Amino acid sequence: MTAERLLYALQSLLPNGSVLWQEPMAHHTTFRIGGPCDVMVLPKNMEEIRQTIAACKEAGVPFMILGNGSNMLVRDGGIRGCVILMGEGFSKVEQRGETTVFAQAGCRNNLFAEACKEMGLAGSEFISGIPGTIGGAVFMNAGAYGHETCDIVKTVYALDHDGNYLEFTREEMEFSYRHSLAADRDLIILGAEFALTPGDKDAIWERITDLNGRRRARQPLEYPSAGSTFKRPKGHFAAYLIDSAGLKGYSVGDAQVSEKHAGFIINKGGATAKDVEELIRRVRNRVFGLYGVVLETEVRLLGEAE
Repeated sequence: MTAERLLYALQSLLPNGSVLWQEPMAHHTTFRIGGPCDVMVLPKNMEEIRQTIAACKEAGVPFMILGNGSNMLVRDGGIRGCVILMGEGFSKVEQRGETTVFAQAGCRNNLFAEACKEMGLAGSEFISGIPGTIGGAVFMNAGAYGHETCDIVKTVYALDHDGNYLEFTREEMEFSYRHSLAADRDLIILGAEFALTPGDKDAIWERITDLNGRRRARQPLEYPSAGSTFKRPKGHFAAYLIDSAGLKGYSVGDAQVSEKHAGFIINKGGATAKDVEELIRRVRNRVFGLYGVVLETEVRLLGEAE
């Protein structure tokens, strides 16, 4: 079955407006770069995800899960197959008990932290400035300012790629630096419960404001990017090595090593994925040639070249 027939099958299964054809991925990534995906699905509940998975399997069409698109570069030829977007329709947040908060995978990290503040619960402030969604934060154990998502996770709810429902405790998730069991098993995160602590709303908001202010001062948030381009090499800092190599401001097309923070590659407005990939290649080669350090990309490369 072709992607077109998958489209018709999904349109008969899911509510109107839930299935998109040839949707530009540039509209769904923080880099604002990327060609179209064949089919995009906007689920509102677990059953719609299961139906989509089953239809893709029957059609022999690959599928992938997308949140805020904040840690990826989609190539200019786009993505062949189906993208399941965990977005606004999958972003509920609710308090469960005195200090437990549940959030669906599509909830944006900043909105989750603000919701916790309104509940008078502290502990999630660090996540407010991390671009992305709760699903992505759990999947990769996102962290900032000395805290990681695993510090507050209580229970994780997921599906495997056969549509089986699974629950995991914090310990069962095998969290480590920017990694979890979800990555090993390619799980589909549905949501998670978080264990927080009572706090003063004003103090929580002050903490959120302070952390976000520090992030704005140090990172090029005024430009589209995918966040930190490279992982931290053992014993080094990627941004320091890139800066020392004289690459701040270095460009390929409209892709540029940020002049504000050398660990970021930014889109000055018209960058293509090809520009970004070439810039990554040149930065890696320069740093390795000067310092013998191999920079590994933190950004995921997806899709096909034109």
